[in-house]
Order: sequence, then structure tokens, then C-alpha cells
Amino acid sequence: MAELQFFTGTMDCGKSTLALQMDHNHKARGRVGRIFTSLDRAGEARLSSRLGLTVHAIEVTNDFHFWRFVVDSLTGGGRIDYLICDEAQFYTADHVDQLARLVDELQIDVFAFGILTDFRTRLFPASSRLVELADRVHPLQMEALCWCGERATHNARTENGEMVVEGEVIVVGDVDDPVDEPDKPTPVVGYEVLCRQHHRRRMTASRAKAAAMSPAVLPF
Repeated sequence: MAELQFFTGTMDCGKSTLALQMDHNHKARGRVGRIFTSLDRAGEARLSSRLGLTVHAIEVTNDFHFWRFVVDSLTGGGRIDYLICDEAQFYTADHVDQLARLVDELQIDVFAFGILTDFRTRLFPASSRLVELADRVHPLQMEALCWCGERATHNARTENGEMVVEGEVIVVGDVDDPVDEPDKPTPVVGYEVLCRQHHRRRMTASRAKAAAMSPAVLPF
């Protein structure tokens, strides 16, 4: 029986690396798949890992239709045994319904990888739908760490090193983006993973460093 599986964790916990490894393992057994992504940090139609691996992928836009794409491929003589769906948090809830239909009606395995919550700690609609429909949900065991050394559980958006909790839900950035360029006319957007305590207190790594240098303020 085919399955819809959802692999989830914070930024920087190895989701894209696992997606690439999953694709490699299935290809090695003679299976044929397709790789999808949305708004990857490396640019359009690319799936990239922070380890430096990058492959071509099919870009999922709001009007992309998984069911139509797969049916057209199969009726055209193609073969599809599985789908790798990275950055699944940026899909729509309808995309997830289409993926579930592919699993149930065409017996195609779907392996989705994505973040559960946005920088405001609210569920992405597609991630919420994946939790509702997936045969299995896998919290990734490779833990990302907060600057304090504790397990990171939340994704924070920063502007010039300061954490923000308002703004557009989708703004492409990375945990490796520069965060302190005050001379730039527009804020430099980056991302950081934090434990819940420091996310609640908006204590980013740069704020903690500044606080540690002040005898009057402690960084916790």
C-alpha cells in the first residue's frame, strides 16, 4: 500500500538533506520518482540542502495541479512510483488533498518535507492539512539547536538581528543570511531557530550577545 508521509521539523534540522537521501535510496532500487519544491533558498525549481547539494526540481506554484501533472505523465507513457515534496509548508491545502488522492487512487508514495509553524508560531495551512491526512507524521530526530544550546522548537524571523512577529507569512530567507547591516536602506531579513523560552522573549543570538556584554542585563 502506498502512503502519504510527512517529515517535519524546524529550519536547519536536515529536511532537505533527508529528501535528497530518500530520492537516492528509491532510485537505487529502480523506482522512478519526481521531485517538487516551492520557494527554495537556491531559487526557482531547485531543491537545495545546506550541506551544499542541489538538484533540479519542479516548482509548485499556487495554481500547480499535482493530480493533473501525474495523470498527464502516466497517460503520456511515463512512470511515477513516488513523489518527493520539499518545502511542503508553502503548498496549499488543496495541493495536499491532491497528494492524498494520488496515494489512494494511483498507489503512488508521497514523501513530504516541511515546517509545521511559521515565525508567528502558527500552523502553515498545508502543514496542518498534512498532519490531518498523512498516514504517518515523522518529527525529525536531528535536532536543531537554539543559541543557548537547548533544542530549537520555533522558527524566528529577524530584521537586522531583531526578531519580528508581524509581516508577510512567506518571505524567503535562510538561517545563514546576514543579520546586522544597519547601513542598508531596507531591513535584512534572516531566520533563526530558537527554543520556546527565547522565542517568547524575542531573545535572538545577536540580542543575547549584546546583553551579555552589558553588566546590567542578563541574556536569559
